[in-house]
Amino acid sequence: MCVYAAYILNSTGFFRKVENTNTQAILQSIPLYGTEDLTVSQQGEFVLISATKRGVQYPDADHQDGLYFMDLQEEGARPKLISGNFKKAFHPHGIDMVRLDSSRHRLFVINHVDEVNSVEVFTLHNRDSLVFEETLTDKQMFSPNDIVALGDREFYFTNDKNASSTWGKFQENYLGKAACKITHYNGQEYRTVADGLAYANGINYDAERELMYIASSRGFSVNVYHRESNGDLTLLKSIPCDTGVDNIELDTNGDLWIGCHPNLMAFKSYSQGKKAKAPSEIIRLVYKQDGSHILESFFVDDGTNISASSTAAVFQNKVIVGNVMDDHFVILKR
Repeated sequence: MCVYAAYILNSTGFFRKVENTNTQAILQSIPLYGTEDLTVSQQGEFVLISATKRGVQYPDADHQDGLYFMDLQEEGARPKLISGNFKKAFHPHGIDMVRLDSSRHRLFVINHVDEVNSVEVFTLHNRDSLVFEETLTDKQMFSPNDIVALGDREFYFTNDKNASSTWGKFQENYLGKAACKITHYNGQEYRTVADGLAYANGINYDAERELMYIASSRGFSVNVYHRESNGDLTLLKSIPCDTGVDNIELDTNGDLWIGCHPNLMAFKSYSQGKKAKAPSEIIRLVYKQDGSHILESFFVDDGTNISASSTAAVFQNKVIVGNVMDDHFVILKR
């Protein structure tokens, strides 16, 4: 048992000393609960935010789960709820969008309602009008976490667990059993295209290089795949990151920006309400043409300024940082 305990603690970052780094880069702190995922339109100059109040930290909070829009060029802008007319129960998780034309974006949102998981599809018109298109469900949406869109009806999504039993979940969450699967939807059928990840989490795609990036939170690593013409994924490399990688966003150079949990045990205690805060980390990962990489820790916080960072998206000289269940998100100077 001592060997197992030592392995769990060591492989989840328990012994890492978290020291604040680059916290002076914080430009703004903006109130909004549970901004777990977000995605930026570089052309439209806005960010869409998936916000769901989680945990027990703020039981009396006045908040509506949903999708929020924020103009990135407007000084002092605040998030605006745009999913208020959606009639179904809505607790969004991972999101992504594709630009259809100069005035329309297609948006894909993972939704968890009780035991039912789905992907809700919307079209955003002219930056301010959200129109519901359809709900997609499938048995392969076992525990969907994040999603990446490749077209108006094509996407990949991660499942962050594969087990349903208590022992199976323990093996995956604590012992690091790599059993999670990645599914591709081509507009007609769902198909598993990758497996063997330990808590598969964030996913994103570089269309120019035909590279798919998938975060393994429990594995403290990012897998790099080549996307084949039929949608299959061929593993090229697994990159150790020394932190619990969560959602992945790409900047205009194709560099990866990743929200991370440097201590997964502290995050677990925080999510259960046993701790008041959890550490955050933002890393930048550059995957080069020759297969080498550069890994940079851009921002680290012990949870005082932001707890449990889960995503980081770059717009011009700013980095927008979301989190799992804090009552605000922050914007950093790049």
